[in-house]
Amino acid sequence: MSWRTGLRGLVGVRAARAQRPRWDGITGRPPSGHGASSFHLFWDGPASTIVRAEATLEVLQPPTTDRLHFWALQASFTDRRGEGGAGHVGLQWCTNPAGPAVNWGGYDDRGAELSGSASALPSAWHNVNTRSYPWVTGRAYRLGIEWGGGLDDGSGRSRWLGTIDDLTDGTRTEIRELFAHGDRLASQMVWSEVFASCDDPGSAVRWSDLAVIDNTGRRSVVSSATVNYQSLADGGCATTDVQIDDLGVVQRTGVARRTRHGTRIRLPT
Repeated sequence: MSWRTGLRGLVGVRAARAQRPRWDGITGRPPSGHGASSFHLFWDGPASTIVRAEATLEVLQPPTTDRLHFWALQASFTDRRGEGGAGHVGLQWCTNPAGPAVNWGGYDDRGAELSGSASALPSAWHNVNTRSYPWVTGRAYRLGIEWGGGLDDGSGRSRWLGTIDDLTDGTRTEIRELFAHGDRLASQMVWSEVFASCDDPGSAVRWSDLAVIDNTGRRSVVSSATVNYQSLADGGCATTDVQIDDLGVVQRTGVARRTRHGTRIRLPT
């Protein structure tokens, strides 16, 4: 190849890049690495030794597209030495087959998927983390992540229990335990992760009664949180929004954004 041919090829590549439409976050599937758009509420809270985090979730507007939707409470596992990974527990609208589910899974500080106990719940997807759970639109569910003491296998890991309470009938379901280092929780948040196109019909969930419990048994309600959206540069949608109502915080997709990234919001208590 001559230098002139190489130069013409380089100019052609640059011209093609210049003509490529820029991602606007409004139309089409999210071009993120995992094919989803996410947005979060980072909690402000006490710096004490937290052994349980919990949040109430209601699906207000269910998905109408055949794409995975995941709404979760997440917390990091830690101790005096540092991070032990993180876990997320939440409701899902799944595909292949389509149906409602609950998911409790996570990753260690190196990015490897955490092991854990077997769940008593069945799974239509044959997945250790994703289990069949017949959640109902408009019904409130209490999600929880709780320290369950150390494992007796000499690994230094702890048992972390994921729970879901149906606040209508009072039924508590223990999903299963994850095994991870740490004896306390940190960096609590709730989020929505949506694999639908940014211009698909929207969905909405409400988060309320965010709270933590420390190692003395004291329960503290979270009174404020910071809004975070996945950026356009990372393939996030611009059609996600967070709004306060009388009962909690609503995360919506398929709408014009009114609350800006980085906004610190006061939560209804």
